Amino acid sequence: MKIIVGISGASGSIYAVRLLQEMKKAGVETHLVASKWAKYTIERETNYEFDQVKELASCYYSEDNMAARISSGSFKTDGMVIVPCSMKTLGNIANGIAGDLISRAADVCLKERRKLLLLTRETPLNTIHLENMLKLSRMGTIIMPPVPAFYNNPSTLGDIINQTVGRVLDQFDIESELLYRWDG
Repeated sequence: MKIIVGISGASGSIYAVRLLQEMKKAGVETHLVASKWAKYTIERETNYEFDQVKELASCYYSEDNMAARISSGSFKTDGMVIVPCSMKTLGNIANGIAGDLISRAADVCLKERRKLLLLTRETPLNTIHLENMLKLSRMGTIIMPPVPAFYNNPSTLGDIINQTVGRVLDQFDIESELLYRWDG
């Protein structure tokens, strides 16, 4: 399995770190691209240096490398997840503005009808945000804001992060032990 992981500069970069850790553990080939602000945010919000995060991926591409393999539909993948996905990145994708590798790779997923999942991060949402989400949802994109579940009685921030990451892995049929599954 090959999955593109995009990281934008929105808050919530720890979700990307955990996702990459779990995908590596599951043997998934990951193709990572991160924005300049993602690198900044990772180092401010987590205990990780960006170089440590890059090491979790199978391949890493600079956001300005528009000649990267993931910029072409001829490079087959099982889809892409952008975690977290800023409203800027969401807007670029929704409006076909492929000005960096993250939005170009997402555009490729849309045109090739591959899975695209966005962990959108912003609150409150304005009408433009909602319209962009609706536009992409109508194209088959999965819009998945990282809203915590509480039926699992989380006791740590890690529990909340793991539940969300487990739900992302489910979307790609990747088994993990992160999720508490509702049983009634």
